[in-house]
Amino acid sequence: MRIAEVTENKKDYLDLLLLADEQEDMIDRYLDKGKMYIFDDDGVKSECVITDEGDGILEIRNIATLPECQGEGYAKALIDFIIQEYKEQYTILQVGTGDSPLTIPFYEKCGFVRSYIVPNFFIENYNHPIYECGIQLVDMVYLQRPF
Repeated sequence: MRIAEVTENKKDYLDLLLLADEQEDMIDRYLDKGKMYIFDDDGVKSECVITDEGDGILEIRNIATLPECQGEGYAKALIDFIIQEYKEQYTILQVGTGDSPLTIPFYEKCGFVRSYIVPNFFIENYNHPIYECGIQLVDMVYLQRPF
C-alpha cells in the first residue's frame, strides 16, 4: 500500500476522475494546475487532486474511489495524507461538493463543516443535470476544516 504523486499522464486516470466529476471539460479546468495523488493497494484504488486557492486555502478538487472499493478507507487515508503533507503550508482544507447524502456525511466524518454555498453551480457549469441518490445537484456546498 502506498500513496504516490502523479506528475505526468494524469488523464490516464480519467475513468476514476470521472467518478467524482462526470464532465471531462470541468476536470480539465483544474487537473493540470493541481497536484494529483493515487492510493495504490495492489492496483490504484483511489485518487485525489488538490489545488492551491490562495490565502492559506488548499482545495480538494476531485477525490474518488473505485466503486467496489468504496467504504474501505482509501479516500479517508488520502485526506489524512494531504493533511499531514500540507499542514505546515496551509491553514484551511476545503472541498466543494453537491448537497448529497453520499458525500456530505463522509466529509463531516473527516472533520469538515459546512462553510458556504455557490447557488446553481451545477446547473450553470454542467451541460446536463447531475443526480446523486436520485437528487438533482443544484448548489455547490463548500466544507472546510483547519489543518
